[in-house]
Amino acid sequence: MDSREIRQRFLAFFEKRGHAVIPSSSLVPENDPSVLFNTAGMQPLVPYLMGTPHPSGKRLANSQKCVRTQDIEEVGDKTHDTFFEMLGNWSLGDYFKEDAIKWSFEFLTSKEEGLGLDPARLYVTVFEGNDDAPRDEEAFAIWKKYMPENRIYFMSAKSNWWSPGDNGPCGPDTEMFYDVTERGLGDMTKDEYMTADNRQDIVEIWNDVFMEYEKKSGRVSGRLAMKNVDTGSGLERVVMATQGKDNVFYTDLFLPIMQKIGDLAAGGQPTDAKNIRAARIVADHVRTGVMMIADGVRPSNTDQGYILRRLLRRAVRYADMLGVGKGMLSELVPIIAEKYKGIYDNVSAMEGAIVKEIWEEEDKFRKTLERGTKELTRLFEEKIISGEDAFRLFSTYGFPIEMTEELAAEQGVSVDRAQFDIEFKKHQALSREGSGQKFKGGLADASEKTTKLHTATHLMLAGLRKYLGEGVHQAGSNITEERLRFDFTYPEKVPREILDKVEAYVNEAISKGCMVLIEQMKKEEAKAKGVEGSFWEKYPDVVNVYSVVAPDGTAYSAELCGGPHVEQTKNMGHFKIIKEEASSSGVRRIKAVLA
Repeated sequence: MDSREIRQRFLAFFEKRGHAVIPSSSLVPENDPSVLFNTAGMQPLVPYLMGTPHPSGKRLANSQKCVRTQDIEEVGDKTHDTFFEMLGNWSLGDYFKEDAIKWSFEFLTSKEEGLGLDPARLYVTVFEGNDDAPRDEEAFAIWKKYMPENRIYFMSAKSNWWSPGDNGPCGPDTEMFYDVTERGLGDMTKDEYMTADNRQDIVEIWNDVFMEYEKKSGRVSGRLAMKNVDTGSGLERVVMATQGKDNVFYTDLFLPIMQKIGDLAAGGQPTDAKNIRAARIVADHVRTGVMMIADGVRPSNTDQGYILRRLLRRAVRYADMLGVGKGMLSELVPIIAEKYKGIYDNVSAMEGAIVKEIWEEEDKFRKTLERGTKELTRLFEEKIISGEDAFRLFSTYGFPIEMTEELAAEQGVSVDRAQFDIEFKKHQALSREGSGQKFKGGLADASEKTTKLHTATHLMLAGLRKYLGEGVHQAGSNITEERLRFDFTYPEKVPREILDKVEAYVNEAISKGCMVLIEQMKKEEAKAKGVEGSFWEKYPDVVNVYSVVAPDGTAYSAELCGGPHVEQTKNMGHFKIIKEEASSSGVRRIKAVLA
């Protein structure tokens, strides 16, 4: 059973059980600046998990594109990758633990409708309880209908409690692990299970989150009125288990890419552990880069573009270790595009542009490396390269520390790795602090001020389209309690007199005390009516349209959205555009406030 059939079987299984199959959202969150990329299947659905009605109903299922880079150093082992698909089914105030657990087990083990995995190789964890919530005896009792009790383990909140942060819905979860060893591990004690997990002899393949509590200011404050189920099953790991592999890079999702890398490498297919790891890193990073570029990300020194640049440059470094020729990474793009044809067709549609971006980024990196090598040669005059200098090579010239160490060793020079690690940890701490401030807000923050600015953003976009033309579309947003930051497509600087007109348009709508109305309609009908929206392909057949309409019937805005909105505009405040500037090629940026 290949990955395409596994993905389709999952969707068909839950569609048969009353779930509406919805498309994947873009990798880049449309209205949630709390993260750079969608890192879980639930992320695009946060507004609906918090109570906004979903136009497709209370039962949903899809395969969501995700990116996670916090474990980048682990890529190259058996199970870690940066891009992955999360198979998910959701209940928005409908079914709860009984059906969620039953269907998880049925899909994993059923030969007729599911994957036909061996239940004797399955292990389960449930929440052991803490001061916030009691031990999950209900989930334990349900699992005993399907599993031997000695293969169900109670675990701490560190592994079996889900929370989006300090505020919002949260709750215990139950996780399913599968034995991927050749002979099988059989029954295990809890300690033996944890050891097997650390060895990657078992891998997590499913997680059911039961959102029944609410967190406020970092503490669980009580139970939710509406209980939700959020499940996630990593496609790459499920494919690994179903195909009888112990490594995601041995599945059909990666094998063609790995084969091509071996064809391009100077020594052919890698056989030693170091080169096998290098080939896996190249395969993973280029695949992730392809998916990012297809969703509109371009290499840069900030935000999503920085992550893309880091991945592609890291891929170049490991490709060089394998002897892959200059400019050859882009030859992996057609193979990746073919794998996702009919699933994510934007990859095939943009194949030429993706090839160009990867080739150009590799070329830029090689020029940077050339300059950095000159600096490194100067440092070879010392017997030891300080940690500060090694970090400067990393931060300024893009030299991975491993490369600095290897080149230094060839010259009989050592590197103060301990001091480098200290400098690098300082850098990480500053980055996390800056990121925490920079991406605070949006849908992760539904406070009154943020909600007002979110509504003002809709009105501002409508004003921009009125005075600059219908070619203007949203290209990104970041909204906090203090201000909105909005990127939009436009080829040149917007004159101040136009910005003044946009301001007046927004303030007129505010002063009239417009109502914000929500209407569900068919996607094609919304398009025909001129409703504004980006990435139409990610929306289901029925969509939520938010309209800002004055008492006299004047419609100031009509847009697809899932974010927080005021009920009426009267008390929003006075809208003011503070700054307009370039964001990237063909994209402008506005910063504005409500006073």
